[in-house]
Amino acid sequence: MKFDLITKDPQSKARAGLITTDHGPIETPIFMPVGTVATVKGVHQRELKNDINPDIILGNTYHLYLRPQTPILEKAGGLHKFMNWDRNILTDSGGYQVYSLSGNRKIKEEGVKFKSHIDGSYHFFSPESVMEIQRTIGADIIMAFDECTPYPCDYRYAKRSMHMTHRWLDRCIAHLEKVPVKYGYDQAFFPIVQGSTYKDLRAQSAEYIANAGAVGNAIGGLSVGEPAEEMYAMSEVVCNILPEDKPRYLMGVGTPINILENIALGIDMFDCVMPTRNARNGMLFTANGSINIKNKKWEDDFSPIDEMGITFVDTEYSKAYLRHLFAANEFLGKQIATIHNLGFYMWLVREARKHILAGDFREWKEKMVKQMSQRL
Repeated sequence: MKFDLITKDPQSKARAGLITTDHGPIETPIFMPVGTVATVKGVHQRELKNDINPDIILGNTYHLYLRPQTPILEKAGGLHKFMNWDRNILTDSGGYQVYSLSGNRKIKEEGVKFKSHIDGSYHFFSPESVMEIQRTIGADIIMAFDECTPYPCDYRYAKRSMHMTHRWLDRCIAHLEKVPVKYGYDQAFFPIVQGSTYKDLRAQSAEYIANAGAVGNAIGGLSVGEPAEEMYAMSEVVCNILPEDKPRYLMGVGTPINILENIALGIDMFDCVMPTRNARNGMLFTANGSINIKNKKWEDDFSPIDEMGITFVDTEYSKAYLRHLFAANEFLGKQIATIHNLGFYMWLVREARKHILAGDFREWKEKMVKQMSQRL
């Protein structure tokens, strides 16, 4: 993997860059649609490629390990071939999913014993086994195994957990050297900064992660319920320490406004289930604010879903028709809303990039944050 830092915004810490892997270029800042179980929910790969058009999507190690299971993925020739996706894929390490299973897991120095949410069977993830699983899945970018702390989190717990994440990172790096890549293309490895919402721990973790010398770095343990201001404060601390010549990935973030504010702090990569999950509940994001399409006010509004026409659904269907589909519980409604939201997120990061390149990002960001704060 190669990263070129193309330009920096003169009035903020926003950056435009280019990541190149064996599956092609990734223009940053970038949003990665979440394809948890080898599918971006409700979207065909053809629509994903031609209409939403992301350079990279995300898969989930925990979920793919449980279903379809790694032997099937290996037989298929890796996740790209299994799901018929020829662009980039990033897999997270499963640390976050294990964190969200709080009632069904036990964390020890060796790793994590957890109970499958599918059939109740017991499994064990260690830094070593997670590296092997991600080798078999075959993503272009793979993540270190970490512990994601909850919010709020006791300082002593956060500190203990952070040090364990660092020890696990060393084990990941040592083991990766012994496990060759499987499908004839390279995999880039990103470690993860932890430390909850404590500035001193975040700074300490960022130093440790920077010293690991990986080709890119991630920030985890945010967007877990903390106020947005705390998230931004942690991003700022970490971005001031992580090397400038490597991409920075903020995991699991966030709303369109969160994304723009974090781009301004120096973040390059994002992923979040929000555009797809909110779409399935009838919440649409637009440049002028958010729409709850289930509201009665849209019942006889025959204007296009979004006049900007970012994807084909925006102008092919009306708000009234989309509202009717949700009222009738027709699955097509969820599909249309999903394509719209993902298209909007891709437009947002690409527009941000244009403004960084043009040197007027900050001004544009402030205008967009104001507009997108509205409920339509």
